[in-house]
Amino acid sequence: MTKNDLVNAVANHGLSKRQSSSVVESVFDIIFRCFEKGEDVKIVGFGHFRIRRKASRRGRNPQTGDSIEITARKVLTFKPSKGLKQRINAGAAADFAARRAASAPPTA
Repeated sequence: MTKNDLVNAVANHGLSKRQSSSVVESVFDIIFRCFEKGEDVKIVGFGHFRIRRKASRRGRNPQTGDSIEITARKVLTFKPSKGLKQRINAGAAADFAARRAASAPPTA
């Protein structure tokens, strides 16, 4: 799903495209500002975005084998909520059962 798809999905709930675009941009802007401040973003029923700090460490260049210094940095991690995991796995289980039933040989 792209940002444009998201705008269209919001527009399907009665808003104009311009209003939908404004809503989507505002939500992303709020989330970006939280990340810039170093704050976590937790959306109940969806998941938890967290900024982790990674310390500098020694690494190896795979082409030359030389030892290099990997600088300290921040990384964004996402942990899905229990409800999101259940929805995804429920859909996966249904897809698996449907594919299995379709490929099973007919019984007489």
